[in-house]
Amino acid sequence: MSADFPENLPVELQCIQTRPLFVLRLKVRPLQVVGETPAGFRRIGVVTGGVFAGTRLSGEVLEGGADWQAVRSDGSSTGLDVRLVLKTSDDTLIAMEYRGVRHGPAEVITRLEQGETVDPGRYYFRMAAAFQTAAPQYAWINKIAAVAAGYRPAEGPVYSVFERL
Repeated sequence: MSADFPENLPVELQCIQTRPLFVLRLKVRPLQVVGETPAGFRRIGVVTGGVFAGTRLSGEVLEGGADWQAVRSDGSSTGLDVRLVLKTSDDTLIAMEYRGVRHGPAEVITRLEQGETVDPGRYYFRMAAAFQTAAPQYAWINKIAAVAAGYRPAEGPVYSVFERL
């Protein structure tokens, strides 16, 4: 690897460009704690609804999605595996799936776990998403990758979702 890395790379590979897609707000029930399994400590957050709003699409999150979480043994980090159904304002269904991670200092994570709203700058909460739809007017969303930064108020997570260009 040369000393002038990443300057030798094409400009498209030197940084990631994004553009806003939408803000996603989820409502979730109290966690269902499965407990310690052979694959780690598991819990499930059932999504009861929510909303998303952006310049290219907006609508509601349908009830029935779920966030399957894996919590590290020290409690400092939670892996997210989420499936949702979005219903656009023109009644189109879009399947959204994302994987993410949330971690931070123990005292911050404890406050989040107790339902407190904590300054999102105090912890790391990121995800990567993909979408699927059969609707021709939204076919473009089948071909994008998205990333997001989130925070966790008491009523449920909020994400700023961006299309990766």
